[in-house]
Amino acid sequence: MPGIDECLLEAMRLPGARGAALVDWTSGLALGTVGDAPGGDHETTAAEAAELARMAAEHGAFAAQGDGQPPVEDVIVSNHDSYHLLRFVDTSFDSSVFLHLWLGREEGNLALARIRLGEMAARLVLG
Repeated sequence: MPGIDECLLEAMRLPGARGAALVDWTSGLALGTVGDAPGGDHETTAAEAAELARMAAEHGAFAAQGDGQPPVEDVIVSNHDSYHLLRFVDTSFDSSVFLHLWLGREEGNLALARIRLGEMAARLVLG
């Protein structure tokens, strides 16, 4: 079971990976980062991604209906040259963290990244 550093390094082995982070969406703090950050600043990127994650997780329109799982599995944002994949991490405690993967659009495979990030989130050991 990988820890934060191992998980982020595994994410960077995905085709097209530019950068990855584990972010606390309540505080907006990056708990770990690797690779590049959009705009060159991991902390700013973490805070901005946390706003998006918080919005998706806290609004009922996006939530699954009462199944006891995290309200949202992932959020995907695409732009002209890249994808941002936010994958919520389910933990035994009241989890408020997600994995953020930044992929180059031409080199990346969004479907593969989504599947692999889900597997990484399931194996991630926090604490």
